[in-house]
Amino acid sequence: MPTDSTDLKDTISRYLDNVQREVDSAALYRALSVEERKPEISAVYKRLAAIEQAHQEFWKERLSELGYRVPEFNVGWRTRTLIWLARRWGPDFVLPVVSTQEHADVRHYDAQSEAVAGGFDAAERSHARIIRAVAASMPNMSVGPLANALRAAVLGANDGLASNLSLVMGVAGAHLASRTILVTGLSGLVAGAFAMAMGEWLSVSTSRESHETGVDVEAREPADISQEERDQLAAIYLAQGLGADEARSLANRAATTSKENLGGFAWNAALSSFLLFATGALFPVLPFFFLSNSAAVLASIVISSVVLFLIGAGTTLFTGRSFFFSGLRQLLIGLAAAGLTYTLGHFIGATLSS
Repeated sequence: MPTDSTDLKDTISRYLDNVQREVDSAALYRALSVEERKPEISAVYKRLAAIEQAHQEFWKERLSELGYRVPEFNVGWRTRTLIWLARRWGPDFVLPVVSTQEHADVRHYDAQSEAVAGGFDAAERSHARIIRAVAASMPNMSVGPLANALRAAVLGANDGLASNLSLVMGVAGAHLASRTILVTGLSGLVAGAFAMAMGEWLSVSTSRESHETGVDVEAREPADISQEERDQLAAIYLAQGLGADEARSLANRAATTSKENLGGFAWNAALSSFLLFATGALFPVLPFFFLSNSAAVLASIVISSVVLFLIGAGTTLFTGRSFFFSGLRQLLIGLAAAGLTYTLGHFIGATLSS
């Protein structure tokens, strides 16, 4: 129990955060269970939702024991977005994101003694393995290529916008003609898209080595898997039409991450990176198709600022960070880079013209 007012405040804040996490998880799994057409997998989602609900009640009780009046909790916007996507395109569509979130949260309870005593830390690891198994069992579905494509999409769009905005502002700072700025921006778009795609291809192709240590650690976990989790994993494979023996065998091996699934989707990531970089890089040059001089520069800054904020804010769907903080941070970094290159371009232009 907390011993002073500072400890009490920190404990309450931690408990509130735990409740919110469990509220979001329970709501998401309940929604997935409703939308899932395969009864076996729907039952898995219902079971996960029930576990998250029980965890939620546990933390609410801890708050009540501290004399804190437990407020009403609303489902967060990220979870509402995932639920909407699942209702619109089906649970399979959001599984890569759900799997990524579960993997990111797998250590959340490790440093909380109350949670460890209640087995919550083991439950989080179990949930991550189960969702990974569900995603891997879907026809034409794998967390690997979609997660890589998603990462490439976010990085590609951001890098394309930020780098080409800086390039355009640097040339604009030298007070060159609008047509010259346009040609320079389009050249930067093409060159940057190819460079980004090549870099992404190399990065994903070599990811196997960088993950081997983590895989070896996870490979030692199956001995701690409960019989309940093995049953749920087996149900997932039974839903795909496998025989009982084969489903049970796969369930016993499902907790081990396969090294063959790491780094095998380089072309998928490269193509996504190319397209998203080009899309992001197009925004700073768009005004120069229709405007000229200071009007084009101002329009480029305004349009790019809006998109920079949206990209930063949009990433919070997957990172879990603050919507406003992530968007503002992305905006300030992008504008700082653009301001610097504009200033450098101005001095370079003045030096060359003197």
